[in-house]
Order: sequence, then structure tokens, then C-alpha cells
Amino acid sequence: MSARQDHRLARTGEHWLTLPNPRGVPVEICAGGDVPLEPAAVPEALALLETAETLERLAEATPGYGGPAPRITRAALTPDFHKGAGIPIGTVLETEHALLPQAVGNDVNCGMRLEVTTLRADRVRARLDALERRLRHLFFEGGRRIALTPVQREALLRDGLPGLLLTGGTPWRGVSADDAVDRMHASGFPAATADAFADWIGSAGGASHDSVIGGIGGGNHFAELQYVAAVHDPAAAHAWGLMPGTVVTMVHSGSLSLGHQANATALDALRAGWPAGLPRPRNGVLPFLLDERSEPARRRYLDAFGNAANFAAGNRYFLSLTMRAGLAAECGDAAARLLYDAPHNLFWRDGDRVVHRKGATPAGGHAEMAGGPYAMWGEPVIVPGSMGASSFVLRGRGNPRTLASACHGAAGGSRAARPRGAATRNSTRSCASSGW
Repeated sequence: MSARQDHRLARTGEHWLTLPNPRGVPVEICAGGDVPLEPAAVPEALALLETAETLERLAEATPGYGGPAPRITRAALTPDFHKGAGIPIGTVLETEHALLPQAVGNDVNCGMRLEVTTLRADRVRARLDALERRLRHLFFEGGRRIALTPVQREALLRDGLPGLLLTGGTPWRGVSADDAVDRMHASGFPAATADAFADWIGSAGGASHDSVIGGIGGGNHFAELQYVAAVHDPAAAHAWGLMPGTVVTMVHSGSLSLGHQANATALDALRAGWPAGLPRPRNGVLPFLLDERSEPARRRYLDAFGNAANFAAGNRYFLSLTMRAGLAAECGDAAARLLYDAPHNLFWRDGDRVVHRKGATPAGGHAEMAGGPYAMWGEPVIVPGSMGASSFVLRGRGNPRTLASACHGAAGGSRAARPRGAATRNSTRSCASSGW
């Protein structure tokens, strides 16, 4: 049965739609006729595309700007795109000569981390009640107590997980650097300074605990125990260790308060430097031009952005370690290894071209993954369902029509409960799904 299609969308094929817009920006959506797209998100997407005009006017009004014309070159919307706070969640936006901090938003480097354990579902099932109590204590009742020194905090914020693990003297013995950074979409975002977060770095002197690192966060963030319930691509699932009955841990979290501060750094700078006499954009989206004039303010934002992104990767790492600790305490010693860690709130810059993803997951194919452990299969895409629904692990295909992107699935509520494997078949291929 086909879902009712919004009149503002135009179907161009069995699995493809476009969003016609006054600015003529190419916008594609990969979704079959049975996928119920959210109508409330369509006007928000159209409003976002008004930023194309903002870029033109900003270039004209910026004193001394003589660079190439900034523009939105194309956009993609994932099949689970839905209304956000000015920009739909599930938006992928490609620009040239411009950077849009709000197209990433507050939760910088929010993403998913999936680890595969050596435990079997039958062994864990009998301990679920005790395990729930154990994990509640660890996550919500002060049990995790992750001690970091100021040197370790600064190393994490400036150089990501590699920097943290090179500081030595870590209290999380038995975990190697390879275990932490192998099979991550991005293990570190080098930043020149972490001054923006000096209070968090040195607030308590020596090694100390706080309520931030290792925190799940609010909203739709979670740490979840799952097992492989079904395999849809036996060869890839075998290569990735996803055998039926295998217990896995999945965490969804990001940069927490640090991301809010990074985004505020950008917006404060953009408001302060907005050209006199130029009206603020009706949609509220303020862009950076990639010019020399904005470079100092942009650099302050990029350092804070890198700090927040590094924190987010470290936070997911500690969330996974906490899950390991809970499993070990209740079910006995078991090994765990990272399958993949991937962001869905981030931007990627290649020269003057910037790809922004807000609630959308990288889904690179063979070419994008060349030289790495997933060159043969494509990039793992982790798509969680809502509580009680299946999650999926997919293989990316690097489709240029989606800007090599797929849905992130973590919308929360009933939207996240519907299966998305079939909806995104042109961007990804299903590898395995989970239960519990």
C-alpha cells in the first residue's frame, strides 16, 4: 500500500523524489511509495533553501569580499527526515565557499557506536533483571566514576581518542588504543586549543570524576544491550562477526553541553559580524563565508567544534566501556570489539566544498572506504529503532544522489519504530537486525 505523498514533492522513480524549490537547488529523497514522509518537515526544508539567497546577499554586503560566489550546490533528505528547530533532522546539505554551523547544530558529532561481544543471548537472558539493576547504577546512580586528569581532558579535547590514550596512566586498564580508534569514521578532530573549555579541563585539579564524561544525555540518546536476531547478508555479517544470537552493545550520544557551547560560539560571532544594513535571514540561518575576513571568528568556532566533536567520540567510548563493565560483572568475563563508530551530526570539508549532515549518517561505498577494513563491503550504517523495535546494521553504497548518506534512525517515538531497510535500499543494503 502506498503512503500518501505530499503535494510539494515530485516522484521521479520507484524509490526517488525531488523537492522543487524557487532557488532551483537540486534536492533528492530516497524513499519508496510505502514510506510515510513527514509533511511538517517539507516547509522547513523549503525555508532552509532560502539560505541560497542569504549567501548571495551576504557576499554582496561583505566589505572587500572578492571570492567565488558562495552557494548551496545540492541537498538530500533521508526517508526519516522530520521537523527540527529550523532545519529538518535528516538533512544533508552541500555548499561551496560557505559553512553553516546550524546545519550541524548543538549536538556536535552526535552518533552511534556498536560493539560486538563474545557473549551469547542465551547466557545473558537469564541475567537480564540483575543486569538492568547493575547498568542503572553505573549510568544513573553514580557508579561509573570515570577519573580523568586535566592533561587527559585536554588531550581528549584537542586530539580526540588517540590523544587521550597516549597520555598513559589510564584507569581503564586492558583497553588498547587500537581497540578505541580502529573502525571509527573519524577518531580525532585536531584543534589548536581547548581554551573554550578551560573550566572543564582544570576545574578540580588532579584526577577527578564529574557528571559529564560517560553521560548518556537526554532526549533520544541511549545505551542499549541487543542481540543479532536476523542476518540478511550472510557474507558481510560473518565478516563483521554478526552471527545470530551474538550479544552487541549500541550507544547513541554526542557532545552534550560542549556542543551547545560550540554552536553558541559560532552564532555569537556571526551575529556580531553581520554586515550593517543587511537584514537578518527570515529563516534564522547565519552562514560563514570562507573568506579571510571571517577567518579569525571561524577559527574560534572550528576549535570549539573540534573540541566538542572529540569529546563526543570519547563519550561514546566510555559509554561502551561502562556497558562492558556491567556485562562482565553480571555475566562473567567476555571480550568485546568495536564494529563501527559513526557520526550523524557533523560537517566534512574538502577545500571550499562542505557537506553538512544533520541527523544523517555517512554511507560510503567501496571507493570511500578504500584502504580500510570495509573496502570490500562499504561503510557500516547503524540504524537504531525505538525501544522495543529492531535496529539494523546496513552497508553503505556511496550513492552520489544521497551525497553518500543514509538515515540515522534515532528520531525517537513512533517514527523510529518503522523499518527503514527497504526505504533506503538505493543508499544502503541491510546486513543484520537486532532484537531483545
